Amino acid sequence: MPRKRKDAEAPEQTKNNPNVMGLRAEIMDQPIVETLEENYMPYAMSVIVSRAIPEIDGFKPAHRKLLYTMYKMGLLAGGRTKSANIVGQTMRLNPHGDAAIYETMVRLSRGYAALLTPFVDSKGNFGKVFSRDMSYAASRYTEAKLSPIASELFREINSDTVDFVDNYDSTTKEPTLLPTTFPNVLVSANTGIAVGMASNICSFNLEEVCRTEIAYLADPECDITETLLAPDFSTGGEVIYDPAAIREVYETGKGSIKLRAKWRYLKNENLIEVYEIPYTTTVEAIIDKLAEMVKTGKAREINDVRDETDLSGLKLAIDLKRGTDPDKLMAKLFKSTTLMDSFPANFNVLIAGSPRVMGIRELLEEWTAWRAECVRRRVFCELSQKKERLHLLTGLSKILLDIDKAIKIIRETEEDAAVVPNLMIGFGIDEVQADFVAEIKLRNINKEYILKRLNDVTELEKDIADLDDILRSRRRVKSIIKADLEAVIKKFGAPRKTTIVYNDETDYEVEETPVEDYPVTVFFSREGYLKKITPQSLRMSGEQKFKEGDGLRASFEAANASELMVFTDRQQCYKTRLSDFADTKASALGAYLPTVLKMDEGENALFVMDPKGYKGSVLYVYENGKAARVELSGFETKTNRKKLQNAYCDKSKLVAIIPLYEDKEIAVFSSDGRAVLFSSALLAPKAAKNTQGVAVMSLKKNRLVTEACELSATGIKNASRYRVRSLPAAGALLKEEDSGNEQISLE
Repeated sequence: MPRKRKDAEAPEQTKNNPNVMGLRAEIMDQPIVETLEENYMPYAMSVIVSRAIPEIDGFKPAHRKLLYTMYKMGLLAGGRTKSANIVGQTMRLNPHGDAAIYETMVRLSRGYAALLTPFVDSKGNFGKVFSRDMSYAASRYTEAKLSPIASELFREINSDTVDFVDNYDSTTKEPTLLPTTFPNVLVSANTGIAVGMASNICSFNLEEVCRTEIAYLADPECDITETLLAPDFSTGGEVIYDPAAIREVYETGKGSIKLRAKWRYLKNENLIEVYEIPYTTTVEAIIDKLAEMVKTGKAREINDVRDETDLSGLKLAIDLKRGTDPDKLMAKLFKSTTLMDSFPANFNVLIAGSPRVMGIRELLEEWTAWRAECVRRRVFCELSQKKERLHLLTGLSKILLDIDKAIKIIRETEEDAAVVPNLMIGFGIDEVQADFVAEIKLRNINKEYILKRLNDVTELEKDIADLDDILRSRRRVKSIIKADLEAVIKKFGAPRKTTIVYNDETDYEVEETPVEDYPVTVFFSREGYLKKITPQSLRMSGEQKFKEGDGLRASFEAANASELMVFTDRQQCYKTRLSDFADTKASALGAYLPTVLKMDEGENALFVMDPKGYKGSVLYVYENGKAARVELSGFETKTNRKKLQNAYCDKSKLVAIIPLYEDKEIAVFSSDGRAVLFSSALLAPKAAKNTQGVAVMSLKKNRLVTEACELSATGIKNASRYRVRSLPAAGALLKEEDSGNEQISLE
């Protein structure tokens, strides 16, 4: 139970303030469980049930409200009207604003092309589903009406097939579902993000879905894959048929389906033309990735990329360099870009107000049960109407047996209100029948009219008996559903847009383009610039050029095909290849590593090294006098990971990184002018990259390690003075003759 806070719990200054006292009395303590139940859960359920998750008819509430409004406006058979008019009318059912309503219409439109069977016949610019930047025109410029296939949504709407409820202000009625005559839940792609759950339903070909439902009606245990081959998307492309993946989606309602683009090679122009892309990506996303690959040297076969999409459809042109093999390039692009992508299926549907993730067979079962109920309600409505008509004609037949008596009763009745009661008494009929007789026109009291009405009685009796039989027969209900499905196939069936490609017809193995291997010298500056210079260029070059205030931090010889490890001041290590960097000259500044490697904002490169097959180790020397020797094998990854976190310890500032391909003598210098010289063999290699290491130099209070490097890089002449055989060591004061060269550190 909620309880008020005690006065004693409030601060003294709060107690003495009368204004705050009044507010404090309203503060209540409430258990978190109650807060969730009273505040969070109603919101979550509203989003799940009334907004984000589609129902068995394949529509969300926003879709249903829009389509029903268009139907009531007479846009199924009439001409188009301005979209703004439709949006305004829909606000009687959907109070979420004109922008949201218009976006719903755009998604359902033929122009936007998000659905295999668009329900809105649009005119004007409605954008494209395959474009991120091609926005739709304002609603005042575009026009729309319902597509012909929408007739299958509303054909039985007036036959009491579905329930109607009040709109948000109880001024009109709206349907809770639309009585679709085909399983639209599988035909129309649908995506929704609710609270704590989501739905992502891929689309299937209309004809395949209808034939699968017909097969299911005949045998609920039928093999669905025989008729429902694979998903079919409005953007076309190719679906990679993986039997295991398809089976998983069909059985569980969850899984991943691989898609890839369609392309052709135009030999005369030496370019690749992509004309259909996966449903899950956009042209702009593909172009951005291709541009990045060209910029970083990963797609050097490409000269230019252009978006040539026009009124005829999507067209992405990729100009190739001379001698490029288009098949090998596309294999690389399929692997590295969204030209090949995956659709994450999640068949989450509301069934009787509860979300359920279902496979195809379960969905067909639920749709069949719901559709059978719609058919029964339609038949029952028609039966009720015919029984009412038969009841009226039965009363009329009694009157027609003695029409003169009926005329006499009406003529001799003095008051108008007494006509119906007198007819009831004179012929033994009820009030409804008597009222019907009283409304017959005088001109209809003739032999022809009488005979036709008597024949109608016979026909009605036959129809009523037939309708009664339908209500009692599951077989006949299934026959009606089947006939409706066959009619839909005949009128609206269309070939697949997405081609099915089997695994054995695809080859994704990208043959690595052989990298030309030759010796190079790598120069790395203090501010993070890297230069790769060939021996020939180095012999012809003058002095190395750096930015003002910058200078050389490290240089080493390597091969163009070598990998490169870049350590940063954020305890991260970036892995790249020297072949990704262009050969340069001494007069150039070089490549700025934080930009090229897309480092985090404010992150700087500290050190670069060639791992040389990850056979050796790397030595970290820290400011607190500790050092850690870490095996390079810990940096080797099987996947193409470009960034490794926790590359070294963050407990103390890193002073130096020294590659160890073999044991060497290491010199460590402190801020109080001391030096220690020890063999790296004294340090045992560790597997953990971020190990704190062991102490190598004993430091006095407020003293720090300032530099560390190999002995060969120092000016020490009397090495025996500083050499130690055990660690840690205090070291010896550095003599002036031993400090000839400036030491290399990370400062």
